[in-house]
Amino acid sequence: MHVLKEAGEKMSSYRWVICAMLFFATTVNYLDRQVLSLTWKDFIAPEFHWTNNDYGNITALFSIFYAVSMLFAGRFVDWMDTKKGYLWAIGIWSVGACAHAFCGIATSGIVAGEWFVGFGRAREIIGMVGNVGLIVNVSVVLFVFARLILAVGEAGNFPAAIKATAEYFPKKDRAFSTSIFNAGATVGALAAPISIPFIAEIWGWETSFLVIGVFGFIWMGFWVFIYKKPEQHPRVNAGELAYIRQDGDDSGTEDKPERKLSFLECLRYRQTWAFAVGKFMTDGVWWFFLFWTPAYLSAVYDMKSSDPASQVAIFTLYVITLLSIIGGWLPTYFVDKKGMNPYAGRMKAMLIFAFFPLLALLAQPLGSISYWFPVIIIGIAGAAHQAWSANIFSTVGDMFPKSAIATVTGIGGMAGGVSSFIINKSSGVLFDYAGQTQMLFMGFKGEEAGYFIIFSICAVSYLIGWCIIKSLVPRYAPIVVR
Repeated sequence: MHVLKEAGEKMSSYRWVICAMLFFATTVNYLDRQVLSLTWKDFIAPEFHWTNNDYGNITALFSIFYAVSMLFAGRFVDWMDTKKGYLWAIGIWSVGACAHAFCGIATSGIVAGEWFVGFGRAREIIGMVGNVGLIVNVSVVLFVFARLILAVGEAGNFPAAIKATAEYFPKKDRAFSTSIFNAGATVGALAAPISIPFIAEIWGWETSFLVIGVFGFIWMGFWVFIYKKPEQHPRVNAGELAYIRQDGDDSGTEDKPERKLSFLECLRYRQTWAFAVGKFMTDGVWWFFLFWTPAYLSAVYDMKSSDPASQVAIFTLYVITLLSIIGGWLPTYFVDKKGMNPYAGRMKAMLIFAFFPLLALLAQPLGSISYWFPVIIIGIAGAAHQAWSANIFSTVGDMFPKSAIATVTGIGGMAGGVSSFIINKSSGVLFDYAGQTQMLFMGFKGEEAGYFIIFSICAVSYLIGWCIIKSLVPRYAPIVVR
């Protein structure tokens, strides 16, 4: 158990070490997701003859797998608890990330009977097979299977991270700490375009999956030795423990265990539905930008992901997204300086962030002047999303006891995954249709018309989501478990 230090000793700050670990896990999480989006158009599609619809199917199914897995991952993390739950999650998704690299070899084995070959030889074999339809179908199924494994593991990241944040931070600091570890998504997205296409260009797309996948196993080695509950950790002194528990909630310790809420119990609360609706309305926007921006630059501006100009553009986009850290600080300001309760401060901050995505309405019109306009606008919208995301995640800790945080986070994550499925699947179908028919819409033609439609949907989603959340939970109403 935790050993109390001498009175008057300076408060330790080990909670920020935990926050750093959550940051690195989220960075690896997003690196693993980005490998496919940065390699499919220029490296994988030519080999397997994929269309936008094929890629849309893969990303959409990933979203469904992720959504369903989130529902159970949250419950799993609450059952296993934070340390073991996180280890299982990152271990599974790292296996899934590496599995993508062997889809080419498996395709050559299925379509040509050549199993025990290297990556280069597998590409040669596939290139000699005349049945294009078979190659497409087999390769898509194999990538879908690899994405399934990735989704099952990655679904545990945010339930475990939000639970760890609730264990190590008081309510007023949770949005800020969440925005810091959530910035790992941006850092992963920043590192991806300057590393993944380079690796794929030099050593093959398969190597890019393997190299990035290994980072998860390295993280696991550190987590085993770094994480313990704050009341049990020798590097958390009495002052820091008192700071963490300043909300008066010391439940969840070994001395006072909390009763766990079932799925059905969680669904009885309007707070659960408010969180789920907020995730449903906005998560799909983020995943659309994450999965389709490289393809957008390629299709509309003929910029391959391996081109220096494209890499600089994507890098700049995600540098802008780092502004989201301000979004985590803003509710703390409202609480400390304006005397608001955490939920009221969070909702005010989220309303501010909900207006920024409206700029996406101008992405395509201004894109006719320069591709930098949509790049900058998508970056601002991405920053607004991540700021919104840090706060909506923190509402779970505001409202629910620690024993239910991962479960409720999983329910909301499932809703977000469903919205991601809808937008990714519909985008792939729309872009192929728009390109084939040269569809006209609001002065745009072909795929550009399709992108304008999706950008418009993304622009208004946050304001609609905020209004629904506010109507369901108009004021601070924490759940008390009896």
